[in-house]
Amino acid sequence: MIFILLLLLFLTCCVSGTFVVNVTQTSYQAEENQNITLEWTFSSRRETSLRSISTICQLFTESRPYVLFNLYEGIELPKSQDPQFSGRVQWDKDFLTEGRLTLHVSRLRTSDSGFYVCDILVIPDGTNSRRCWLNVTAAAEPTPLTQTVKTHQKIQGITVLYIGLGISAVALLALFVSLSYLS
Repeated sequence: MIFILLLLLFLTCCVSGTFVVNVTQTSYQAEENQNITLEWTFSSRRETSLRSISTICQLFTESRPYVLFNLYEGIELPKSQDPQFSGRVQWDKDFLTEGRLTLHVSRLRTSDSGFYVCDILVIPDGTNSRRCWLNVTAAAEPTPLTQTVKTHQKIQGITVLYIGLGISAVALLALFVSLSYLS
C-alpha cells in the first residue's frame, strides 16, 4: 500500500511538471504578399529568463525543411536562417519570457505554404513542439495600369464629345434665333 501511495505521489509530480507547447491556431490561410503572425504558447515558470530558452522554428514542405528562426540560450542565430526567410521573419522578445513565441512573416510567397514547427526548450522545464499549417494562395491579378489609363482616356473622350455636341446645339439654336429675328 505504501508503495502505491509513493508511486502515485511520484507520478503526480511528474505529470504536473510536464512541459506543454500549443499553437494558437492549427491552420492559417493567407494571400501572396500579405503578412502573417504565427504563435506558439508554452508553459513556463514566471521567473523564466531569456537565456533559459532555446528554440528552432522550421517550415516543412514537400521538397525540404527550411529554418525560419533559431534561438540558442536567448541568442538569435541568424546565420542558420534559410536565405528564403532572410529579412522576412521578426519575433517578439518580450513575449517569449511570458510563454509566447510570435513569429511575424512578411511578404508571403506561395512557396511559404507548408507545416510550421517550433521546437521549444526551456531549462529546466523541458522540451516540446507543435505544428501548424499555412496555405498561401496566389494574389488576385491586379487590373493592368495600361487598361486603367485607356478606360480613363475613353471616359474623357466621351465627355469631350458630349460637351462639344452641347456647345454645337447651343450655337445652332443661337443661329436659328438670330435668323428668326432678322426675317
